Amino acid sequence: MLGFLTARQAGLDDPLRLRRAESTRRVLGLQLNPDRDVERIHGNGINTIDIEAIEGRYMLSGGADGVIVIYDLENYGGKPQYTCKAMCTVGRSSRYVHKFSVETVQWYPYDTGMFVSSSFDKTVKVWDTETLKPAEVFEFEGNVYSHHLSPIARKHSLIAVGTKNPKIQLCDLKSGSRIHVLQGHRAEVLSVQWSPRYEHILATASADSKVKVWDVRRASGSLFTLDQHNGDKSKASSEAVNTAHNGRVNGLCFTSDGLFLLTAGTDDRMRLWNSATGENTLVRCLIWVPIRWT
Repeated sequence: MLGFLTARQAGLDDPLRLRRAESTRRVLGLQLNPDRDVERIHGNGINTIDIEAIEGRYMLSGGADGVIVIYDLENYGGKPQYTCKAMCTVGRSSRYVHKFSVETVQWYPYDTGMFVSSSFDKTVKVWDTETLKPAEVFEFEGNVYSHHLSPIARKHSLIAVGTKNPKIQLCDLKSGSRIHVLQGHRAEVLSVQWSPRYEHILATASADSKVKVWDVRRASGSLFTLDQHNGDKSKASSEAVNTAHNGRVNGLCFTSDGLFLLTAGTDDRMRLWNSATGENTLVRCLIWVPIRWT
């Protein structure tokens, strides 16, 4: 680290190199908090969690057992060591529980009185937090892999849904119906994510190795498709042209300012993209923290 500082002071090094090196050092130094634990409720693996952004107090979790749990993260005892307790559970005994694995859970961005879950039972459920009963259920023809509500939308209340069908589904919370589909992928849609900067911009990732960015107000198709080679066809095989990864793309995350998009694939790679231009920034992505996955 001293070497970076010396080079920076001498004007011999790019200032971004120091920032990246320090960020990477901090990431590699992360470890589990030994003083905080979470009550174990799920009988199988936990696929998804979400902490509400209003107070940062309540956490949702969804498991491979179909169970959904709401935790209170508050430390009431004031002691350094404590366990976050489960407040309530949509368990196997509930008539409303998902029949198969829960893939995504998300709080409604403006009110903890509602949350949304999606599952391999081919449904997306909109829940009343008080009653733990679905206020709305959207049914699909195939497994649901991912859904997302915009964290900033004021002009729409759309849930983007990725399913086994290559078409992205847009469901309207206000009308309780599926109002639109986005066509362009050739395989199942594994992840969807709304931009935290522009409420009509949506990114989608698919098993066809592609990531597309859409303006959902347009009917003419996606704005652009991410290309890992930035248009340099000499570096790509014919199969890899206009692909974001050499394999299925199963993770999407915008940076908090919405200027960049982080993707992850089954090729064991993470890539950082300029969300406005679609350019692969060729940055080592370990430096970009914090992130929130869908």
